This record gives sequence, structure tokens and C-alpha cells, in this order.
Amino acid sequence: MSVEKRMSARSGWGMLALGVALLAVGVAGIVYGAVRLEAGAAGALGAVCLVAGCVVTVAAIVIMSGLFSLQPGQTRVCVLFGRYVGTVRDAGFHWANPFYAHSLGYTETEVGEGKHKQTAVPSKVSVRARTLNSDHLKVNDKMGNPIEIANVVVWHVEDTAKAVFDVDDYEQFVSMQSETALRHVASVYAYDHMGTDDDAGDASAITLRSNVAEVSDALREELGRRLAPAGVAIDDARLTHLAYAPEIAQAMLRRQQAEAVIAARRKIVEGAVSMVNMAVEELAQSGTIDLDDERKAAMASNLMVVLCGENDAQPVLNAGTLYQ
Repeated sequence: MSVEKRMSARSGWGMLALGVALLAVGVAGIVYGAVRLEAGAAGALGAVCLVAGCVVTVAAIVIMSGLFSLQPGQTRVCVLFGRYVGTVRDAGFHWANPFYAHSLGYTETEVGEGKHKQTAVPSKVSVRARTLNSDHLKVNDKMGNPIEIANVVVWHVEDTAKAVFDVDDYEQFVSMQSETALRHVASVYAYDHMGTDDDAGDASAITLRSNVAEVSDALREELGRRLAPAGVAIDDARLTHLAYAPEIAQAMLRRQQAEAVIAARRKIVEGAVSMVNMAVEELAQSGTIDLDDERKAAMASNLMVVLCGENDAQPVLNAGTLYQ
């Protein structure tokens, strides 16, 4: 495993002035030597000036090729003949060894039909925060139900040496590992609670729909573990899309509607029972009407029908006695 080494580079302004001065001297030497030789002056002074001017000009060009600038959030990985030297993280205008590599090899990208495209890897690596918005994936949750899920990941390069040398293409690595981690997390948790709310076992379980914060923490931890070898740190990870797959969406919608109806019926029955109990107790305590157990049961049954029925009750008047 590679480890990033911090290094400092010289200021580029002094080396720029030196390079310009050498370039001016070299050009002057070339011109002077050429003029001497063309004039046919005696001696080897013209040839010496010409050769020296060429050497100084080449040296000035080599020195000036070591100049580079870094913006805030950018770094440069310095490699000298295949050996990692260090990483410059300070923003500004710098000068480093001109023989440091300006590209760190090549990566191959598949372009279709078995063809691959080679792309040079630049020595400058951005450590700014980046956002990866994944496509909608079809996976199976813990219960085996097919669902559609997507996430957004905010990440940045923390160790430039690992990002450049330990993986082939760290951006592609982040994309692939993000999809793998999302599939793994989706298979660990169920989409929602399969039971009712009074079922302590199911109500306390973590689900993808109900426990967004817990699922996001688990996704962030899984991504951090998978991307650590590439020197990538995860700033945030959230689900952006969660739904049942189209082939079971209608069936699951009917199940959710049935659960809602059952929950509403339960509340209605609980309220009706308390109201009937209160009515029977009030009548018994007031002593206005003396009802036996059979009539109390009949009245409770009628009240339950009225209170729990979906349609309005149709009253029936009894013109006789209570027992007719």
C-alpha cells in the first residue's frame, strides 16, 4: 500500500526570472556566433559562442519546463523515473525538478465492440469534493422483493499516492464500488415493515423506507471500508430514489392499502368499544333504564353496527314496548 508523502516546491518566480535570463543570454550567444561566422572572422570565437548559446538556450528551456501552478484544491504527484517522490499540496506558482513525470501512465476505457481507448493519467490530482449520482438499480431487498434504488455520494481524494498508484482509475473505482456497496446495503434491509405497528419485532427493525438516517450511515460506512484502499474518503451518502420494481408495484400498493384499511378499522373498533362501554355504564349508574344482560348485549350490538358501519345508519322506531 502506498502512503502519501508531503513535499514542498520552490517558488516559481525566481526560477522564471533565471530561465528568462538564461534564454536571453543563449539567444544573444547564438546571434553573436552566427554573425561572427557569417562575417568570416578569424578564430573559433564565433563557433564557441554559437555552441554555448545553444547549450544555454536548451538549459533555459529545461529549467522553465519545471514551472507549474496549483489552484486551491489541486495537488501534484511527483514521480522521478518511476519512483514516487512526494505530493505538492500548496497552491501557487512553483518550480520542481523538470524531469518529474507530467503523466502517470495510461488507463484503458472500453468504448464498445471489444475496443479500448487509452487515456493519459495527469500528475495533477484534485482533492476537491465531488458528487457521484448513481443510476437507478434494480436489486432484491432482504425479503427478496425487487426494488429500484439510487444514491448520491459526496467524496474526495484523501491520499493521492493510494489514488494514483494502488488503483488503475480511482474515479471508475469509486463508481463501481458505490454500486456494489448500494446493492449490498439494499440486500441487508427490508423495504418496509411487513407486519403491523403493534408487532414489536417488525416495528423495531431497520427498513429502507422508514430508517433513512440509519441506512445512510450504514451505506457511508460500507463505502468508506471499500474505498479506503484507493485513498478516497466519503463525506456523505444518501438514498435519492427508493421504490418497488414495476412488476410488483401494484401488488405492493394493494397490500399497503389493505394495511391502512386494517389500521383504520382497528382505531374505529377501539373507539366504538369504549363508547359502547361508556353508554352501558352510564345507563346502569343513572338507573333510568333497567336492562338485563340480554338487552345490554342487543344494545351493544346495535351501537357497534352504527358506529363501525361505513354507511349512515337507518333508524327504526319501535312503537311498542321494549320487549316487542
